[in-house]
Amino acid sequence: MTNTEERTEDTLPLVYQCRLPLSASTVNHLADLLRRHLKAIRSRWRILPPGKIAVIVLAVLRHDQRLADMAGGNNVSESTIRRWRDELIGLLAAQAPRLDRALKKAARQGEEVVLIDGTLIRTRRRTGKADRRNYSGKHRSHGLHFLALTDENGRLIWISAARPGRTHDNTAARHDRILTHLRAAGLGALADLGFRGLDNDILDPVIVTGYIATRTHKLTQGEKEANRALAVGRAPVEHGFAHLKNWRILTKLRTDPARANRLLRALLVLTNLEINR
Repeated sequence: MTNTEERTEDTLPLVYQCRLPLSASTVNHLADLLRRHLKAIRSRWRILPPGKIAVIVLAVLRHDQRLADMAGGNNVSESTIRRWRDELIGLLAAQAPRLDRALKKAARQGEEVVLIDGTLIRTRRRTGKADRRNYSGKHRSHGLHFLALTDENGRLIWISAARPGRTHDNTAARHDRILTHLRAAGLGALADLGFRGLDNDILDPVIVTGYIATRTHKLTQGEKEANRALAVGRAPVEHGFAHLKNWRILTKLRTDPARANRLLRALLVLTNLEINR
């Protein structure tokens, strides 16, 4: 064998198999969604079947696989993988519920309270002054701020639009009119101390946040017990965030922040598909 032939063999792409820890029902849902979309736009051809495209996109979202790597392993271009990813993210995001509809559905299902919390999805640090607002002093990191609502079992029912990382939970909740929508649906909410001051109705509060100690006021035993009970009641909201962040593409977002809204809403739909299987 000549040196040229040896170098040619060394440049062949190496492909490995990787387990995708998702259910077949999730893959089928995504494939059926794509089939209906292709039929609606009268597109008769894709280089790969919908089921294979669904697996590729789910691998990108679940394992944060690089587009170039997935392209090389499936003999398609990187731009094709990107187009499939954006197409399916858009289709999934369209299935995410609006805030008012999500709360009304929860009320119809017999829920009395929901759990509310905010989280930071870390992003790459970008150059320029415009990125300073994405720095969260609390987390000491750049990112995007999201609000989420879950039911009492921690199942995500709604997620907000992306906001700069420095955004306070109360500011985001007021912008989304959380309190107004909760009253309209007849639901209460359990929240942490970051939401203090959002609901000033002392006689009939909708949002319960617990008690806070100050220099002039120490917590009584009853207030401490109330805080502990509240912490137990709102613990499942952290489980909801944990399920969402199992999608490793959220480990550190590399996408444009303007597209983060659709991505989070798409992952909300996929997360609920996995939990409800």
